[in-house]
Amino acid sequence: MTYDEVIALLEENRDERGQSHWAKQKTGELKSFGIGLTRLRELAKRIGRDHDLALELWNSDVYDAKVVGALIDEPKKMTREQVESQVEDTRDGMLAHVYCSCDATLPKTPFVRDLAVEWMDSADAHRRRCGYALLYELGKMKSKTLDDAFFETYLDRIRERIHGEENWVRDAMNASLLSIGKRNANLHEKTLAAARAIGPVHVDYGDNSCQPVDVVKHMTSDYVRAKFGK
Repeated sequence: MTYDEVIALLEENRDERGQSHWAKQKTGELKSFGIGLTRLRELAKRIGRDHDLALELWNSDVYDAKVVGALIDEPKKMTREQVESQVEDTRDGMLAHVYCSCDATLPKTPFVRDLAVEWMDSADAHRRRCGYALLYELGKMKSKTLDDAFFETYLDRIRERIHGEENWVRDAMNASLLSIGKRNANLHEKTLAAARAIGPVHVDYGDNSCQPVDVVKHMTSDYVRAKFGK
């Protein structure tokens, strides 16, 4: 597909209710067709992976086009230079979350572990947020390079720092515990201990009813306990 064909496809799938919600919530200058993420994923699969097209869509002033760009890029063609530039465009709304998670391409790149570590160590709170979002994705991956010691380091850091962190960093830290705690029995036990020590996490989601994930409740659910024979 071409850029114009994708924009036409997005226009065909515009959601008036979503657009109305966008008009009330957005703070930046991006426009939106109001299409939900589930539908955007479906459209991205129809379009297929295309690095050049992904870059064109990312440079659009349409939120939905940027999301599709993040979904259809090619992992082996993305570069650190590209990512460092694009992450600067994700400071409004939920774009950072979508860019770093939600089946987007970034977590599939060969350099994702190094990038996550670098961003979690960044002095820039926005990059720290994105780094912990990538940590959530790393927690879901099966890789010999991602051993328990790697995740234990960040469990300790999250426990020590989460309440003093910036709003959206707290949110990403809290969410990352979910995937770490489901990797194996050892990390489940240590994540649960960390979550209990942390206690309730406050995140300001603005004018909506969202609430931070209750990690203790999730880790003690029948489903998760059964996974580890508890």
